[in-house]
Amino acid sequence: MIAFQDDEHYLLRNEMGERLYHGYAEGMPILDYHCHISPRQIWEDARFDDIAQVWLGGDHYKWRLMRACGVDERFITGDAPAREKFQKWAETLGCCVGNPVFEWSHLELKRYFGFDGVLTPQTAQEVWDLAGERLASPEYSCRNLIRRSNVRLICTTDDPADSFEWHRKIATDPTFDVRVVPAMRPDAALRIERTEEFGAYVARLADVAGMPVASFADLCQAISARYDVAASLGCRASDHALDFVMCEPASPGHVEHIFQLALEGVAPTYEQVLQYKTALMRFLAREYERRGWAMQLHFGCLRDNNRTMFERLGPDTGYDCVSNYAPADQLASLLDMIERDGGLPKTILYSLNPADSIVIDTVMGCFQRGPVAGRLQNGSAWWFNDSEVGMCEQLTTLANQGVLGTFVGMLTDSRSFLSYPRHEYFRRVLCGLLGEWVEQGKYPADEALLGSIVRDISYNNAVRYFGFDLDEE
Repeated sequence: MIAFQDDEHYLLRNEMGERLYHGYAEGMPILDYHCHISPRQIWEDARFDDIAQVWLGGDHYKWRLMRACGVDERFITGDAPAREKFQKWAETLGCCVGNPVFEWSHLELKRYFGFDGVLTPQTAQEVWDLAGERLASPEYSCRNLIRRSNVRLICTTDDPADSFEWHRKIATDPTFDVRVVPAMRPDAALRIERTEEFGAYVARLADVAGMPVASFADLCQAISARYDVAASLGCRASDHALDFVMCEPASPGHVEHIFQLALEGVAPTYEQVLQYKTALMRFLAREYERRGWAMQLHFGCLRDNNRTMFERLGPDTGYDCVSNYAPADQLASLLDMIERDGGLPKTILYSLNPADSIVIDTVMGCFQRGPVAGRLQNGSAWWFNDSEVGMCEQLTTLANQGVLGTFVGMLTDSRSFLSYPRHEYFRRVLCGLLGEWVEQGKYPADEALLGSIVRDISYNNAVRYFGFDLDEE
């Protein structure tokens, strides 16, 4: 029997998996090309009062589990004292056997706080005190947590209407050697169905860009101007959160008509929403191809399903689920349209529904072209699929239908500065799976070749793919 999260054997399954992980993956740096951590907190080198603040604040993964265990909302998003919230989390965690959050939580406790035990109601005070002692040290500031995690570069998630103030400051700070660059997420510019919010957003974008935005062409020009600023700060990627990838073309005149209606406060029809979003995505894709940026498309999520709680707490609070609507014909048609418009940019496709993996892998195979290896990518197992099972399924389907060796690997997609052990988790799963294929006789026991693949997926492929000026390992 293997001890709980034993460093030598955890998730590695076999001898070859252990050799691949410890010999090739373990020491590789991290390029976190998609996350939601705050550039302001990085600039200010923020500190945390206690483990509840750094661990439970904003973590809807944990919130969902606490609700499922009957914990009152006061101890989740309410005004209960931090120590009491942490106790409720300790009571919850013991019921979560088989859930990846159980494993991530204990990896974080081990890697950052040196706690080798199990968080239970009985050990909660010990963990609280140990973490509190460590967090009181300057070595546990945001910047030092990033450094000790061997991170080389972070792409945050930023709107074109953001000021980029914090990125500018970080970029000129010689005391911090980890690069922090923006990644563009123009979701607010796409959400024309939210008429009141959309009008306010257009006004804010116009103000930041320093130009009037009175037409769809003006909107595109303003976004492009803000992209110029992001590029000067090192941006190499965008990200879009879509319900599904749509393709509903319309004439330029009709798109302009839809835009004007929205500015006047008139709610567009469902068809008009799709037409507008299709037109804007086509423009944005041309921008990405022109700049050499990667376009990331996240889809397959039904958001804010509990309207009562949404009205109380807002978005991203634990009330989203997997969608089973991801029309392959529209995905393929949009990619084809963009390719004909002037060239499909490097594109990473993520669906929250694991059943979509084979669709993604086969659709993207229709649009691969040089000189970029893996120009289209099936993104790392995302959100509800961030588990050993989900990762193995994504890796296996990609290997079966495409080229695993060009995969750009893991990202945190997190708001927490303690989430970097997810890269360790992913690398262990990857090495264990490759080792299993060797044991089954599916792949030769060529450690050097497999090790090279592991190192590339862990870090080097992302460096090449996004074009960052970083040394490969």
